[in-house]
Amino acid sequence: MHESSLAKAILREVLFRAEEAGARRVVSVHGRVAETEALSRESLSTSFEALAIGTPAEGASLDLELTHVRARCGDCGADYLPEHHVLLCPDCGSTSGEIAGPTGLAVDSIEIEE
Repeated sequence: MHESSLAKAILREVLFRAEEAGARRVVSVHGRVAETEALSRESLSTSFEALAIGTPAEGASLDLELTHVRARCGDCGADYLPEHHVLLCPDCGSTSGEIAGPTGLAVDSIEIEE
């Protein structure tokens, strides 16, 4: 499950920032995730909650902007939403698509209790 690996990366960054800030507890996490596939907000949150058990981030809320990044076909010019990271044009079947925006994740801020 892709959401689980994203949750793991988010938690790693959150715990690093919490330790640097001397946080006793992380209250909330704010950021964004842009991927070339549809993501489940519920699955991402559930994975984060499970991974955070026993850490200062246990019980923290996730406030993430999830974006399904579009692609553009290099052959017919169609704009489409890729599925499962595969750049296959639904109009002409070409695999010459290009991502039409930035991908990745960012933790913009965390709210903590010291």
